[in-house]
Amino acid sequence: MMKSRPWALRAAGLAAALGIALTAVALPTVAGPQAGHSPAPETQLSRVAGQKLQADLPGGKTVVGQTSPIHDPALIVAEDGTWYVYSTGLLNRENGGTIQIWSSHDEGTTWAYAGNVWDKIPAWIDAHFADGGLPGNLWAPEITEHGGTYYLYYSASRFGGNNSLTALATNTTLDPSDPDYEWVDQGLVVSSPATGLDPNNPGKTFNAIDAGIVEDVDGTPYMAIGSFWYGIFLVPLEWPSGKPVADWQSKTVNIADRFMPGNPIEAPYITRHGGYYYLFVSFDSCCRGEDSTYKVAVGRSTSVKGPYLDKDGKDMFGGGGSVVLDSHGAMTGPGGQSVFGDYLAFHYYDGSNQDIPYFPTLGLQKINWVDGWPAFDQTVELPEIQKQPRPAAPGNAVFTATATGTPGPVAVWETSSDGGATWSRAAAQPHTRLTDEGTYRSAFDAGAIGDGRPGLLVRAVFQNAHGSAVTDAVALSAK
Repeated sequence: MMKSRPWALRAAGLAAALGIALTAVALPTVAGPQAGHSPAPETQLSRVAGQKLQADLPGGKTVVGQTSPIHDPALIVAEDGTWYVYSTGLLNRENGGTIQIWSSHDEGTTWAYAGNVWDKIPAWIDAHFADGGLPGNLWAPEITEHGGTYYLYYSASRFGGNNSLTALATNTTLDPSDPDYEWVDQGLVVSSPATGLDPNNPGKTFNAIDAGIVEDVDGTPYMAIGSFWYGIFLVPLEWPSGKPVADWQSKTVNIADRFMPGNPIEAPYITRHGGYYYLFVSFDSCCRGEDSTYKVAVGRSTSVKGPYLDKDGKDMFGGGGSVVLDSHGAMTGPGGQSVFGDYLAFHYYDGSNQDIPYFPTLGLQKINWVDGWPAFDQTVELPEIQKQPRPAAPGNAVFTATATGTPGPVAVWETSSDGGATWSRAAAQPHTRLTDEGTYRSAFDAGAIGDGRPGLLVRAVFQNAHGSAVTDAVALSAK
């Protein structure tokens, strides 16, 4: 069987890569509560330009800034309200090939690349793979917090087989500016192929990638893990090591298997909501750009060990799983998901990216819990300008524009000093607000940058996951 995860379609070779029929292709080049997580601080409102942010409604969340290339995002919100996403490293050990970090200071709307966990892959991983090709990057991170320590799980493998491992790094803070910030290598967690998982089937094994951590109601930690092969397994862990318990193989449970050719199931993530544990997985094939067939499916159980049943009562160990998020609009192949609080983070291949079509991009959805099941709004409505900005005089120039769209569009304001030949993103961006009329409004204060610069052009680009709309360019008039 093949596993479907060698990441990142290189920008330089993307068109050629997409023309090759592979189970997966290699991705990026650049220029993160389940039980055990602290709850997402939905009551804590960060500020942008002195404004409180509105609480998100269920549905798609538009993200702007540096949102690609992001593959297999692991979402977490720190105590100070900063949102972090950890994602698969770059191919061919670019930037070290280790796990990438992205951060947002406005509750997950605007994102920026924040570096890598390490500047190189640990030497012991290379030693583990010394009998053949070395991993070109680290994959599929998971981030969780317990007892004041952050646990970062990540994977290394070779494409096409299950000679794989999941390892662990720990830190006491997620803030790179903190003097105590350091990701400490804690070594191997599990590797595959593994033995002793099923006394009735000595050949049963899993592929040791795609870890997701959950605690049961008693605080006992488990790691859901697996990709293709025999599907998804639940491995018992222990705190504070974050590693498997003694004789973990005999205590591991096979919780999901599609029992179909290739067994295309991976990226398990379990979260607890109400009286149920919900197992999210990715079905089918990622990493094919426009031809990706990834989709998110789910089942639930009253026990962390299963059985996980879908909406029709079918066991996920036997082909069950209700698809809740699939390709729609410009979003192709959503999957590789994680959950924090009521937010699902995932990657998709962006059909609206004109520069690099179908580049892997961060997606966020706030879960709408309906009758005990997670629901995701897949409505597609391109941004449409409803109110154009008007010219204003320097000094106290405030430009206002509104638009509609689903997911709700976010305005990014730009300026031009050369008559519109080139445009630059403004350094300070206002928050885009939902009005009582159902439109999205943004007011940009250009007074500071406009003093003494009559003729400066200003415009807003409203964007969501499916496209963008640009307002008219208006000028700072003379006083």
